[in-house]
Amino acid sequence: MKEKRSLLWFKNELRLLDNEILFRASAKASFVLPVYIIDPAQFQPGKLGFPKTGYFRTQFLLESLTALKSSLQKLNADLHVFVGRAEDIIPQLVKELKITAVYASQEVGSEELATQYAIELQLEKFGVPIELYWQNTLYHADDIPWPINRLPDTFTNFRKEIEQESSVRKIFSIAEIAYQQEIESTNIPTIQDFGFTPALKDNRCAIEFRGGEQNAQERLQEYFWEKDLLRTYKETRNELLGSDYSSKFSAWLALGCISPRTIYNEVKRYEQERVKNDSTYWLIFELLWRDYFRFAAKKFGVKIFQRKGIRNKAFVSTNDAVLFEKWRLGEIGVDFIDANMRELLHTGFMSNRGRQNVASYLAKDYKVNWTWGAAWFESQLVDYDVSSNWLNWAYVAGVGNDPREDRYFNTESQIRKYDPKGKYVRHWLADNIDVSKNTHESKVIS
Repeated sequence: MKEKRSLLWFKNELRLLDNEILFRASAKASFVLPVYIIDPAQFQPGKLGFPKTGYFRTQFLLESLTALKSSLQKLNADLHVFVGRAEDIIPQLVKELKITAVYASQEVGSEELATQYAIELQLEKFGVPIELYWQNTLYHADDIPWPINRLPDTFTNFRKEIEQESSVRKIFSIAEIAYQQEIESTNIPTIQDFGFTPALKDNRCAIEFRGGEQNAQERLQEYFWEKDLLRTYKETRNELLGSDYSSKFSAWLALGCISPRTIYNEVKRYEQERVKNDSTYWLIFELLWRDYFRFAAKKFGVKIFQRKGIRNKAFVSTNDAVLFEKWRLGEIGVDFIDANMRELLHTGFMSNRGRQNVASYLAKDYKVNWTWGAAWFESQLVDYDVSSNWLNWAYVAGVGNDPREDRYFNTESQIRKYDPKGKYVRHWLADNIDVSKNTHESKVIS
């Protein structure tokens, strides 16, 4: 029987626990080579002048890769990090190391799929398959109660049916890895290698995100068990300041430093040992939203990036670069919007409430091309996830999965409800701001 030699292509599953491609490859192969590939094109400036992957995303990625490399080394393995195009590097490694199978996670983004198809075509020449596994959603794609082209058009219908008809699969344990040092070890690039200057932490940040599986697990332990914050999650999740008003799991979920199923299992344990209430359900509810957007991205493909969105709806907007820059830099003159945009600019993070408000302002008040805003979030957010980001923007802009076509976030009412004393605004802007002037009408730039 021919020896099975596998290449394990890590992408957005930078963890050991509940990693099916690691589990499957290790079970079937006598040699496993863990690989991560950094494509320089993802860090180049785009047509709007900023890099596709900005400083905060890059830093978090490098931390996560460093952590994964260390974890693999503790298992007498290693992570080999290459800089270049995956469609060039993987076929070369397959040829040189006589690889017989490539293991990878299934993707939904159009760029990721294009890369995958290009690699598959090249590997056909060697008779080497890519074995793909669906990961990083709470519910497996094979377990949802519809074919993907019949995914419900609204989240509510999706949620009700999937909760009744589907179940969450068990997690995969950490596997032993059959690894031999057949190629030289590689170093993980530094932030300077991508043209960035290391930045000091902004002391105003809500939380210091540090990449890696261990940090994800520590946050889970802290939020659920040490601070007992899960019991009030639903009541606090729309707040704006501090580290504990929400779980902050999103960055680790985005790179797969932790899986949704791991979080789900911990919620269920918490419900048994502490309390089961609306808040415990609501955290799972948010994981379901994440699932829905990923399945919708699979269904609609490149439409999620287009101005007319998945509805193919005419959208009145302009490509006004001046207004966009004012919005991007937090200089439009509406304090509540500016404060949120400054937080994003200086930390790579913004609350969910803030994201909805600034997106609505750009798309509905300024009537500037919403895809520009989504692109800025893609560059800047430490927790960027292709499906959630682009479909959330389409949702707010009125060209996505929202059943309401006229959804609008009124800035004044949002301030009264979520920052009535101006605490958040003062935190991110000057201490002497006159909050009474924080009104929509008086500050809109026309």
